[in-house]
Amino acid sequence: MLSSSYFVIVALDHIGPEISLGGSEMQTQQISRRTFLTLAGGATLSTALAGCLGVGSSRTTSTSSSTVTIWDIRTQQEAQVIQSATAAFNKAHPDIHATIDFFQNDPYKQKLQVAMGAHNPPDIFFGWGGGILKSYIDAGDVYDLTSALNADPSWKNKYLPAVMSGVTFDGKIYGVPNSGMQPVMFFYNKAIFDQYHLNPPQTWGDLLQTINTLKQHNIIPIALAGGSKWPYLMYEEYLVDRYGGPGAFNAVLANQKGSWSQDAFIKANTAIQQLVSMGAFGSNFASVIADTNQDAALVYTGKAAMMLQGNWNFPVFLTNAAQFVQQGKLGWFAFPAIEGGQGNPADVAGNPCNYYSISSTAKSPQNCITYLKEVVLNADEIKKYIALGDIPAVQGIGDQLASAQHSDWLQFNYNMVQNAPHFQLSWDQALPPQPAQALLTNLDQLFLKQISPQQFSNNMNQTISAS
Repeated sequence: MLSSSYFVIVALDHIGPEISLGGSEMQTQQISRRTFLTLAGGATLSTALAGCLGVGSSRTTSTSSSTVTIWDIRTQQEAQVIQSATAAFNKAHPDIHATIDFFQNDPYKQKLQVAMGAHNPPDIFFGWGGGILKSYIDAGDVYDLTSALNADPSWKNKYLPAVMSGVTFDGKIYGVPNSGMQPVMFFYNKAIFDQYHLNPPQTWGDLLQTINTLKQHNIIPIALAGGSKWPYLMYEEYLVDRYGGPGAFNAVLANQKGSWSQDAFIKANTAIQQLVSMGAFGSNFASVIADTNQDAALVYTGKAAMMLQGNWNFPVFLTNAAQFVQQGKLGWFAFPAIEGGQGNPADVAGNPCNYYSISSTAKSPQNCITYLKEVVLNADEIKKYIALGDIPAVQGIGDQLASAQHSDWLQFNYNMVQNAPHFQLSWDQALPPQPAQALLTNLDQLFLKQISPQQFSNNMNQTISAS
């Protein structure tokens, strides 16, 4: 195993515990939104994990067409699943040797960008789909998987249609899912709801009434980690979709002039400031931090009744408030419908999943395709991911979820995505980096009521004219 001089961090974009190794004692914490593995000094985990997992190092200097190089970022538990599956693949294919390096989140993005620019990326690379992937596609750096998928309907139809939009551009497919789905929903404290005879809100009007009732009893209605800024996105994404449907944000993605001034954005941002004004988030939401799960703590300690967050927070409750979950006090519900809104209330926002794509410079695209088809989300991986609490983005696993621990949670997530007409990728991933950062800045100012809904739109429209 790793020596005590090393540490493993699991943080930001996915589900999974944060593991720190100190001496002989392992301490489990929790995580927020993105996942990565790293060693002290910024090294990749390939060699260290190899010793941990009992498999050979994934590092290689081979440039042979028989070698398939893979770059990835995962939790430690997921990395173990992938390494095991890859070792089995290599044993079954002595003519192909797949190797994996695991990196931390932000350095990985930078490393991949540099590698793409130098036309020397790995054969298979991890990604989130959306705007960043599209930039690589536009530069001719990504292999088109459409023909390969169409030639094998059983492979193509394996995945839930709702998650494929993140890697589909102009009718062509540039990646396949490699992980669990990550929708955003409301978590709530059932004990508080029962005490005040409340039901999960089905409409926006229901939500406002619930907020008023909770305020009367001096309970923070909704925990919001404004100190981390990105949780603001979840309100914006859902409200814009509920008011205007997917077309509203699609116009932004298409760089249509003035698209941030659409009625759906003005209404959504007016609704956000209505929530702030009525005290829906309490008075200190701007200092609450998601990365240390302070918002979840407010819910399981009974100080707040609800929280809009990604499903990666379920392990947080399991780790930090196991009794709270075991006693059936944790509940969840979908974002409410907007009365008179054009959007479908079954639409979902979040991270559909993560993906593997093949680079256009891959030494043997066919070997890469063989790896994707045989290893990624195969039957054994699916079983192991479900045991970790992940919900793989594949068809036909309802029976497995129904018989698993926490089956009600797993089935809710699976059905939510399976029945979604549209799954909106988180906007900070869907947008290019510059407007994504501007969006977080302006949302922070909007929630703090430093700018009006119209000023928000005016500011964001400038990111389109500048692009």
